[in-house]
Amino acid sequence: MKKLIIVVMACYGLNARAQVDESKNFLYFYSDSVVYANSIKLRPDFYNSWQLRADSRRIPQEQVKFFNNENGFFANTRRQTIIGEGSFSERIVQGKINLFQEIARDAFLYDRGYGYGRHRYGPPVRQSVDPRMYYNKGYTDLKKVNYNNLKHDMADNPVSMNLLEGYRKNMNASKTMYVAAGASIVAGLVSFVVKGSNNARLSDGNSFGHQQGFSSMSTPNFASSFLFLGLGAGLAAGGYAVDRSGYRKLEMAVDAYNR
Repeated sequence: MKKLIIVVMACYGLNARAQVDESKNFLYFYSDSVVYANSIKLRPDFYNSWQLRADSRRIPQEQVKFFNNENGFFANTRRQTIIGEGSFSERIVQGKINLFQEIARDAFLYDRGYGYGRHRYGPPVRQSVDPRMYYNKGYTDLKKVNYNNLKHDMADNPVSMNLLEGYRKNMNASKTMYVAAGASIVAGLVSFVVKGSNNARLSDGNSFGHQQGFSSMSTPNFASSFLFLGLGAGLAAGGYAVDRSGYRKLEMAVDAYNR
C-alpha cells in the first residue's frame, strides 16, 4: 500500500505541469506541486516587504515558483537575483517560450487601488524584449534573456536562430561604436583643455607686450576638438540605433519561435 501511494505521488509530481488549470488561482511550488486557492494576493507587509497570501494564509515566497491569480501569471525571480531578494515578474508573452517582465509595484499606489498585472492603472504595456527580462518553457526554471541561453533553447528553429545571430552581431557592433564614441569624446575634451592651456600660457608670456600697448592675443583653434566631439556624438547615436535594431531582431526571434 505504501509503495502504491509513493508511486501515485511520484506520478503526480511528474505530471503536475500538464495538470495545471490556469483558469484558476494557484500556487506552483519548486517541488512541482500545485495548490489551488480562492484568493491569492501579493501585498506589502508592515515593513513594506512583499508578502504572498493564499486564502489569508501567509506563504513563504522562497517556496513558490509561480502563482496565478486574477491579476496575471507571475514567476519568482528570487533565485535569479544576486542578493536573493524576493520579487516576482509578470508573464507578458505565453507560448513555447514564455517571456517575463519585472513590474515595479509601489505599495503606496497599490493601497489606493491602482493594482498591478492586468488590473494595473492604465493599459498594460509590453516593453521591447531585452536582457533585463526572463524566459522559460512551460513551468521550467527561469533564465535570463541572452544570446547563449536562447541559442540553446531555440536551436530547433532555423528562422529564430538566424534572427538571434543578427541580434548578436548588432550587439557586438553597438559595443564597438559606444567604445569608439567614448574615446572620441574624451579626445575632444582633452583637446579643448590642451588648446585652452596653451593659449593661456601664450597670453601670460605676452603680458609685457600688453603693458607696452601691443595686443598679441590670439583665439585658439578648437576645430579639431569639435570634430572629435561631433564624431563621438555621431558614433553614440549610431550605436544606439544599432542597439535598438538588435533588440527588434531578438523580439522577432522569440515571436518566430512561438508561431
